[in-house]
Amino acid sequence: MRIVLQWVLGAFVVVVVLGPPFALYRAQYIHAKRFHEVESGRLYRSGQMTASGFREFIARHGIKTVVNLQHEEPDPLLPDNWLGKGKVRESELCKELGVGYKLITPDILPPGNTLETEPPAVKEWISLLDDEKNYPILLHCMAGLHRTGRLTAIYRMEYHGWSTGEALREARANGYGFVAASEGDNFVIQFIQNYKPRSKSERAVTGAAWQVVGGALGAGGPRP
Repeated sequence: MRIVLQWVLGAFVVVVVLGPPFALYRAQYIHAKRFHEVESGRLYRSGQMTASGFREFIARHGIKTVVNLQHEEPDPLLPDNWLGKGKVRESELCKELGVGYKLITPDILPPGNTLETEPPAVKEWISLLDDEKNYPILLHCMAGLHRTGRLTAIYRMEYHGWSTGEALREARANGYGFVAASEGDNFVIQFIQNYKPRSKSERAVTGAAWQVVGGALGAGGPRP
């Protein structure tokens, strides 16, 4: 009996000592879910944050467009905080904050495909990035690691002139993992290794086209 009481007392002490720091860590982690800057004033990335987390970072960085990469959660139901109190759809939250909301599902092409050279998500992503009215952009998936990492790699190669190797190294450094970010992974092959960045002149032509379309549609321009 005495031994049992000692174990119970020990467990109680552990909970009292470690409980508050752990709770604080979980609250901060879920609130900000791997949020960090890719390029100041342009692109930010994260995992699935709480509604309060989205509100904070959208306001802090002046986000104009939120891009969700979760095909399994096309319009996530967000808890207000890490304890799960209050719920709001992500698209509704963005509308409330006056922010554009875009769903992109980064699936790979099926085996034997001969009609397309790259996943449709790549074209969607580049089209969104080419429109200056969409910036600053917040890109996220569930964990903020793999899907977010692949599209961030495309951004680096297309707009910063990074090599495939440089883009992969950043993805790994941000949690993609050395096993997942391998040359044999189909997602890495189709989204990163096979990606061919456009020249500056090609991007300039696309940008000019967006300006013409935006002028024709009015000050608001096209929205995702």
